[in-house]
Amino acid sequence: MGKYFGTDGFRGEANVSLTADHAYQIGRFLGWYYGKKRRNGSSDRARIVIGKDTRRSSYMLEYSLVGGLVASGADAYLLHVTTTPSVAYVARMDEFDCGIMISASHNPYYDNGIKLINGNGEKMDEETISYIEDYLDGSVELFGQTWTEIPFARREHIGRTVDYVSGRNRYVGYLISLGMYSFKGKKVALDCANGASWNVAKSVFDALGARTLVINAEPDGLNINENAGSTHIEGLQRFVVENGCDVGFAYDGDADRCLAVDEKGSVVTGDHILYIYARYMKERGKLLNNTVVTTVMSNFGLYKAFDEAGIGYAKTKVGDKYVYEYMTKNNCRIGGEQSGHIIFTKYASTGDGILTSLKLMEVICAKKRKLSELSAGLTIYPQVLVNVRVRDKAQAQADAAVQAAVQHAADALGNTGRILVRESGTEPVIRVMVEAESEETCQKHVDAVVAVIRAQGHAV
Repeated sequence: MGKYFGTDGFRGEANVSLTADHAYQIGRFLGWYYGKKRRNGSSDRARIVIGKDTRRSSYMLEYSLVGGLVASGADAYLLHVTTTPSVAYVARMDEFDCGIMISASHNPYYDNGIKLINGNGEKMDEETISYIEDYLDGSVELFGQTWTEIPFARREHIGRTVDYVSGRNRYVGYLISLGMYSFKGKKVALDCANGASWNVAKSVFDALGARTLVINAEPDGLNINENAGSTHIEGLQRFVVENGCDVGFAYDGDADRCLAVDEKGSVVTGDHILYIYARYMKERGKLLNNTVVTTVMSNFGLYKAFDEAGIGYAKTKVGDKYVYEYMTKNNCRIGGEQSGHIIFTKYASTGDGILTSLKLMEVICAKKRKLSELSAGLTIYPQVLVNVRVRDKAQAQADAAVQAAVQHAADALGNTGRILVRESGTEPVIRVMVEAESEETCQKHVDAVVAVIRAQGHAV
């Protein structure tokens, strides 16, 4: 991860750590960089597609990005309020040089972010991001020279903006085309988090015949994710039960993740979704390499359930970026995170919350079973996670006494649980997590390891 960009873009509080000037400079660089790569002596201009979520600051960042892009000679195509996966879809299908999504995902309204997507609909490569960061810091080495300033486009080379809502509409049509079954007779609740899915998700479910009930679909720029969506799913749980729904789906602010609620009001996590759909794929001979890609934070119970079902699995670092990289390198069809980032590589190049809900509906319809029945084979183990602020993450991890305490806990847990100690990617924090058959056991082993970290003088 770089100085500005993390695993999911450049994110921070709007006009504090992520400003309109940052957005303008990013636009300036991208418009110039892709234009220069494209031209090779011709007059072709770069084409870049932009989407945004419903935060008030998204408009400011959009206009700043556009100003930079057109000043550098690129044409900016505006999808307006839309989901992150729709930007990825349009960038890939319509052969854009890159895509930009303005969103801070599940964060509160006062944060925002700039996510960069390459022309294949994938997260931007680290090399290009490093060039952007160098430019933001005042100097970048590219095309055989050092640039402290990049040239402005002039006269007929200045770029323009294009209203491209048609691209978003084609994405909606694509989702509808993936519906293999009619949802007629199904009562479906959607929680749109007052975010980017508010004007997309319902139309998809309606078109497939569902009786669709929607909550948190009245964005005002300040209420995105506020007691709503996949990070506050308790409202959807109540709504599903009170309204007798067959199923409910909750999205986050930019709709690249999805959690579900079954007809009893129980939460169906990303791990449940991986379990349900992987079994469905295996039954039909569609689970390539018999492998599901997870992160190290997936629940211990998921792996136990996979073992019992004869399904193999891989574990990556936390982040859907790493899940996708593993999937593409190893020809895997399904992977994701406990948080609801689920990737179906046959259909998308990124996590897509609405697509995930459609694929879960497919299993419900195909198997003619309730969601609670489909997830019954998975037992989620209790988990205790403690974050310890430390002076030096690497030193704390490498400490022999800490390692011995971790090994002692692992030996004691055996095959009845697991311990995971890892560094935060964004904070000076060591995360100590234990999963076991009881919360008391989890707490005992977490406390023991945290005590050693503190005793060794690593804690702040």
